[in-house]
Amino acid sequence: MRVVLQRVSHASVTVSRKQTGKIGTGLLILLGIEDADTTEDITWLSRKVVNLRIFNDEQGVMNRSVIEVGGDVLVVSQFTLHASTKKGNRPSYIRASRPEVAIPIYEAFLAQLGKDLGKPVAAGIFGADMKVELLNDGPVTIFIDSKNKDL
Repeated sequence: MRVVLQRVSHASVTVSRKQTGKIGTGLLILLGIEDADTTEDITWLSRKVVNLRIFNDEQGVMNRSVIEVGGDVLVVSQFTLHASTKKGNRPSYIRASRPEVAIPIYEAFLAQLGKDLGKPVAAGIFGADMKVELLNDGPVTIFIDSKNKDL
């Protein structure tokens, strides 16, 4: 599983002119899923996300997690996170899971994240053409890959 997470002042996702998810201060998570992802990836990544200390404390140092600041989380599926640009100029998405594999993993990640966060998680609609709006705070943008924990 791969995520690009952004610390935001607010974010929302709209599908067919209908807002499906909206948050205030918190994290916007763009989530990419591949066939090799397991429940271990879901658990590890969810805990990493909710405990990552990227929010400022009273001294202005990034020392607090989304849980500690009472922040919200918005998750948007994004198969393009598994794009390969190794050959040519047209990305290949062969590593991204097809919907029949990805949707159960996506839903399990949302459930685990809500459990770890202690409140519901906002989300887009898997596979839909989504419009995402955000105000990146910092900016703070972090890439995490559950298969490469050294990044």
